[in-house]
Amino acid sequence: MPKMKTNSSAKKRFKLTGTGKVKAAVAYKRHNLRKRPTKMIRQARGTMILAEPDARVVRKHLLPNG
Repeated sequence: MPKMKTNSSAKKRFKLTGTGKVKAAVAYKRHNLRKRPTKMIRQARGTMILAEPDARVVRKHLLPNG
């Protein structure tokens, strides 16, 4: 039986917390920021916890080994 592989792009984008939640960067912060409201740019700083349905997919298919 072959080993399960971790998705290489996912391990660069997501990180698991100690309780098993998935942390990710907030979207829409790469370019064209002049079009975005200042409030949105400010709230998109740092990382966020993914919603549970999305986190389930990441844990099961993309980061099976943690």
